[in-house]
Amino acid sequence: MSDAPSAPLSRDDLLARLAALGIATRTVEHPPLFTVEDSQALRGDIPGGHTKNLFLKDKKGNLFLVVVEEETQVDLKGLHGPLGAASKLSFGSAELLEEVLGVKPGAVTAFGPVNDTGGRVTVVLDAGLMAHEAVNCHPLVNTATTTIASADLLLFLRATGHEPLIIAVPRRNVSESEG
Repeated sequence: MSDAPSAPLSRDDLLARLAALGIATRTVEHPPLFTVEDSQALRGDIPGGHTKNLFLKDKKGNLFLVVVEEETQVDLKGLHGPLGAASKLSFGSAELLEEVLGVKPGAVTAFGPVNDTGGRVTVVLDAGLMAHEAVNCHPLVNTATTTIASADLLLFLRATGHEPLIIAVPRRNVSESEG
């Protein structure tokens, strides 16, 4: 048996895995999206909750994928407490992101844990996002958006060996001067 990591799943592999689990999805093609602003301007009218994904780590190397609604201003300073992290959180590097979730910056997605076969990342889903009947995520690339029922997202994550933590992710207070 080889210790070499397997290649990350492709978009088509992901969609096939979802179908094999009996999960219905709808995927819409669009230009590459790198930011929430790009997404809002270019994706068209796709119903459901739209995700923003934060790939974070603590000082002990614990990894977290935090999935919130796209406009959520996450309080990074207060997030370590509810997660039980060993320290305040910082963003994981692009190299670590590719190594663990098999995606590049700009394509971070709630589907990424499919590539985390070592179970290194803790998946955190915001309760507000999960209140939507459907959520929208990149299918491992940022040139499409895949809509999945929120209950099916849980089913999918559990099938990857990740039991998601669903919490009310702490929000940052945005002052009027920033708006």
